Amino acid sequence: MTTNLKAKVKLNNGVEMPWFGLGVWQVEDGSEAKDSVNAAIKAGYIGIDTAAAYKNEKSVGEAIKESGVNRDDLFITSKVWNGDQGYEETLAAFEATMEKLDLDVLDLYLIHWPVKGKYKDTWRAMEKLYKDGRIRAIGVSNFQPHHLDDLLEDAEVVPAVNQVEFHPLLTQNELLDYCAKKGIQVEAWSPLARGLLFDNEVVKGLGEKYSKSPAQILLRWVLDKGVVVLTRSVKESRIIENADLFDFVLTPEEVSSLEALNNNQRTGPDPDNFNF
Repeated sequence: MTTNLKAKVKLNNGVEMPWFGLGVWQVEDGSEAKDSVNAAIKAGYIGIDTAAAYKNEKSVGEAIKESGVNRDDLFITSKVWNGDQGYEETLAAFEATMEKLDLDVLDLYLIHWPVKGKYKDTWRAMEKLYKDGRIRAIGVSNFQPHHLDDLLEDAEVVPAVNQVEFHPLLTQNELLDYCAKKGIQVEAWSPLARGLLFDNEVVKGLGEKYSKSPAQILLRWVLDKGVVVLTRSVKESRIIENADLFDFVLTPEEVSSLEALNNNQRTGPDPDNFNF
């Protein structure tokens, strides 16, 4: 039960990850990224999620240093980009990420997308980094069950996390069930479905009942589904508001009423059909 901003879930290797974190996709490198991360840490966030592809790792690293918060109290995630996949390439990409973040150890490193013919070699490199103690947990992002089946044929380490697009329009129940059976924690990106549900009557009705914004209702729904959630904003007031989720829970019936909105609608790329 996620009762506060510092609540954590235990991953399949015993490492604990916060249920709630700040994502910095499309947040500009420099003062915007630094201010966003600083505002989140000040508001009590302990999870920060970046990626090589976001091109803001340096600013994230600087904000972590400037925050004055003990490094061990934060959970930092980054991801290896598609063009850097492969065994040697991933090892090099990881070093570049760590230099930008200015960290000795990364909490979670993910394969950003399942690039055909590459992700197995990428995973081998990540297993090495994990065994060498450079990363506390390794995982994937945007992997469907068939990608995971393929990866697990040769993997020595089962991914700890699968970060995917997840919201009431895309409930991915088959993937959730699959990951639960394999002990893989699902994490949501785009939990607000880019605002597509803000005017939905079910969402608005729940907002009125609990005196919460549509965004807060949707974020709480993700948590109530047992999925780790990332939220993104560059406004301090919104960063604080997004985290104000821990004084209510949705009933099972309410969770189901939001789930009934599912129409398998993606707001981002399809993991089975992307070309980047």
